[in-house]
Order: sequence, then structure tokens, then C-alpha cells
Amino acid sequence: MTTDKLLQPQLFKGIALFTPGGDLIYCIDPNKQGRWHSHLCTALQEILDLPEPPHFLVPCYTATIDHWLDPQTQQVKTFAEAYPLVIKHQAVLNAIFDTSDLVWQPAPWQDGLCDRMVLSTYRAAFPQIWEDHDLIINLDLSEPAPRYDHPARAVQKTQIKTYVLRLFVAGHSANTERILKNLHEQLERSLGYPYTMKVIDVLTNPEQAEIDQVSATPTLVKVWPHPIRRLVGDLDNSEKLLQMLGAKEKI
Repeated sequence: MTTDKLLQPQLFKGIALFTPGGDLIYCIDPNKQGRWHSHLCTALQEILDLPEPPHFLVPCYTATIDHWLDPQTQQVKTFAEAYPLVIKHQAVLNAIFDTSDLVWQPAPWQDGLCDRMVLSTYRAAFPQIWEDHDLIINLDLSEPAPRYDHPARAVQKTQIKTYVLRLFVAGHSANTERILKNLHEQLERSLGYPYTMKVIDVLTNPEQAEIDQVSATPTLVKVWPHPIRRLVGDLDNSEKLLQMLGAKEKI
């Protein structure tokens, strides 16, 4: 590596989205292509098992940073702002974006979008985001399918694993109920971390089965944490289930 490359400043855009409960999902875009709020909302929906992406969090619970090169002075400049509801999290923001003791500017309050009374009306439908799951998640947008990564341990917040599972079945029958009951029992016994499991009927939702490359039922797909893994057929086999989850049975 040449000296010029070593001295080249790191230019990027960064976006952070908080929940009212204090969880955080963010992304760093070195290509400075866009704002990516919709990706963050979709990822939160998947991880917290929300009924739909929580777009109402934008912009009230967001912070943005732009590390750019002034073409006239050739100096690296930083513009960082956070909305009043999240500016208290400056220490966390500086940790995830590696910006030392940068002072973030308060973004202008938008009465039409950030009314606390209006935001509170979403609480009944989205109770998960008013809870603190100790999540700080880096959404990696460098791949065609966005990947969830945990950031460096510089962030002073407990980080826990969250399993995101999808169970593909063909119709709802007594056998489906038995599979669900047995799976829940095994997961409660085997996992030391929270999990969400969506049940998807391939007869009514073939598109999702195609996206997840499911060709037989029942199939259990571990979406998160990576790597993605599948268990087809014998879901009663505890050893195969633990191996697929990358978990150890609790004693």
C-alpha cells in the first residue's frame, strides 16, 4: 500500500435510526449514494418482528453524518446532526461512527412529523420498539442482500443475540400445530437468547418461499444471525436443530 493511500481520508455518509426504547440500527455508506432510511426500517421490522416497517420513526429518531472533502480547500469536513429525541445519544453515535468527541448539531424540529402525541399512538401496534432489547446493529449494505452485523465493542452497551427464524409449512393442519408446539419447546429449552419465528404457508405465500429458496416443507430457515441456514424435514431432531442454530443446549 502506498503512502498516498494511507493518507487518503475516509469519506462516508452514515445514518442511525433509534427506537423509543433505545435500540439502534445504523449503516455506513462509503460510496455516499443515498440515505437508506427505508432499509433501516425494513431491517427493524425483521429483527423485532414488527407488523410493518416503522417509517414513523423517520426523521424524529434519526441522526445523519456526512464526512466529505471540500473540493476548494481539499480539507475533510464533517456535518453531523441528530434530532432532539436522540441527540442525547451522542456518545454512542461517536462510537459507532468513530468520530471521537464530535459535537452533533441538533436537527430542526418538525412539528408536523415529530409530534410526541402522534408518535405515542403507534405504541399499541408496535410495543417492541418501546422496549429496550440492548441492540446496536450495523446494517451492511455492501451486499445485494443487506446483512446485519454487530459493531465494534467500543460501544458501551450490552449486545445480545436475537434469532430471526422462518418456518415454512404447507397449509395449517394438526401436523403443523404439532411441529409448532415441538419447535417452541425445543427453542425455549435450547436458546439462551430471544427469538422471533414467523410461520409462512407456502400455499398462500409462494413468493416468500421462492425468495428463501424453500422447495419442501416443513423447512426452518435461520435468517439471523448469519450465516443463513435451513433445516428441512425432521424438525424434531434436537441435535440437527442445535447444529443449524449454532447453539448449545442449556443445562
